Amino acid sequence: MSTLTAERSGSRPPRSILPWLATPALLLFAGFAVVPLVGVFALSFTTWDGIGSIRATGLTSWRAVLTDPGLPHALWVTFLVMAVSWAVQTPLSILLGTFLAGRQRYRAVLGVVYFVPLMLSSAAIAIAYKALLDPNFGMGAGLNVEALSQDWLGQPGLAFGVVVFVVSWQFVPFHSLIYQGGVQQIPKSLYEAAELDGAGRVRQFFSITLPQLKYTIITSSTLMVVGSLTFFDLIFVLTEGGPGDATRVLALDMYKRGFQASLMGPASAIAVILVLVGLALALLLRRLGGRDAGASQLEGAS
Repeated sequence: MSTLTAERSGSRPPRSILPWLATPALLLFAGFAVVPLVGVFALSFTTWDGIGSIRATGLTSWRAVLTDPGLPHALWVTFLVMAVSWAVQTPLSILLGTFLAGRQRYRAVLGVVYFVPLMLSSAAIAIAYKALLDPNFGMGAGLNVEALSQDWLGQPGLAFGVVVFVVSWQFVPFHSLIYQGGVQQIPKSLYEAAELDGAGRVRQFFSITLPQLKYTIITSSTLMVVGSLTFFDLIFVLTEGGPGDATRVLALDMYKRGFQASLMGPASAIAVILVLVGLALALLLRRLGGRDAGASQLEGAS
């Protein structure tokens, strides 16, 4: 027993070395996250066209952004895309993750197939769907199906629905993988006990699987919600924020101000707003997870 304890203790590095081991990761985080964030925050108090000299102008950029009537609309569209895509992705991801957690061989093959969309570029996906949904030369015209030959990207409601569909199509596989891992961590004894009590698969899903996936749902939702704030390339290529401003999310608004209108100050202010909104949402979801958000899924097994 003492030998085993010595071997285990010998395999772990001394606690005094642990901070030094974390130093490279901290330096990378500071260099690629903290320093750029501080730079963007400082830039939001300046006037700069991206080429000439940077002039400090105080709160001018912030006033221009906060008094712009387009900002509330961009925020509304951003939150709407976030909420609807979460409502679509979460149930599908849980169901697919639960299905793929089975032990049949064909499910492993399907898991690889489902993961393919995540390996594709968002811009490439947007180009492909834009071609498929073209009312004159797309899928509807090729199959001669009138219902598919609508102006999908020319009507506000349809364009918004297409954005949510394409986003869900791309990212459901990633979250399904998270839920698959979560389901596989649930003790089999819980299901065996439920079967002895006569519970069917549906009852087991709602009474065992979903409650045990509580913290997995919090983690997936955090990634989903915060990630939705950065949707840019897919929407830019697919709709460019149109028709009108129907799909003009805050990240796209930031790009148009900074790189099309050469207003780097207001664009930086919007970037800071995005960071603050993302941080607030992440903290809120963590709070919803309870005080012990790191609790093991094995709880309830005893």
